[in-house]
Amino acid sequence: MFAKLLSALMAPSPSLPRPDARLALAALLVRIARADGRYSAEEAARIDRALAGRYGLSPFEAADLRQQAELLEAEAPDTVRFTRALKDAVPHEDRITLIEALWAVALADGRRDTHEDAVIRLAAGLLGVTDAESGMARQRMERKA
Repeated sequence: MFAKLLSALMAPSPSLPRPDARLALAALLVRIARADGRYSAEEAARIDRALAGRYGLSPFEAADLRQQAELLEAEAPDTVRFTRALKDAVPHEDRITLIEALWAVALADGRRDTHEDAVIRLAAGLLGVTDAESGMARQRMERKA
């Protein structure tokens, strides 16, 4: 399964079916959590909650998806592959909720980090979300935290 998904992600223009887009989002969330070199239990729990909420998964299903994503993220060469798959699968008006999920994970450990900020800025741009929209998403997530 991972080889097939990695092959699709490595293709010049990946277009993943819906279940694989879920894994792409989960892997992007893991990438954000790992960007600062510290992958905390709080970040993993936040990823699980984001996946469960977005896709209607049980806590066990969300944790399983995250664990698959951890393996995929470790093998995938760049962030562009994940965002391209998500851009194909998620309508523009729903992409801000993806950015909110990224900010929620980045802020889960109580610290803002320049590496996490950079990955989110890259992901937002690749998803067609403006810096202003991303900033507003960050502020909403900071208020919730």
